[in-house]
Amino acid sequence: MTTSWADFEKAEPRLASTVRKRFEQYKHHVLATLRADGSPRLTGLETTFRFGELWLGMMPNSRKALDLRRDPRFALQANPGPDDSLSDGDARITGRAVETTDPAVIARFAEEIEPPEPFHLFRVDLTEVVHVSVEGEDLVLRTWRPGGPPRVVRRGTGDEPPRVEGPA
Repeated sequence: MTTSWADFEKAEPRLASTVRKRFEQYKHHVLATLRADGSPRLTGLETTFRFGELWLGMMPNSRKALDLRRDPRFALQANPGPDDSLSDGDARITGRAVETTDPAVIARFAEEIEPPEPFHLFRVDLTEVVHVSVEGEDLVLRTWRPGGPPRVVRRGTGDEPPRVEGPA
């Protein structure tokens, strides 16, 4: 089963809106891929939301594109911003990158985005979306996975255990 951004928006509109706004605040984010030896690779990346999907575009034969062709698993971290305040929280997305080779889809994307060509284009198949924020004295983690409601974990500043709402 694949899960598009539109599927996430339908399932959890408020969380999807919050995470999307967080990613749209800045142009560049951090992508983690897996190298051939299994070690992580971190690189900068531009993302865009179009046609009900989250897209990852890359230069031809870039290391990150080759990593994703070999192993589509990735993690994406939103840019914390220039002052690192994270006033709108922190957002992370994990999933599988599905390379798009359909000329019509690539042309439609290129018409709207006008990226440097040629380029690799990957559609995101979501496996997890996380938003972390501070509410009062609590650190609040909202985690969503396809097929279920978000799990909310609230951590206080003391020794008390985290409070969990939603599925384990």
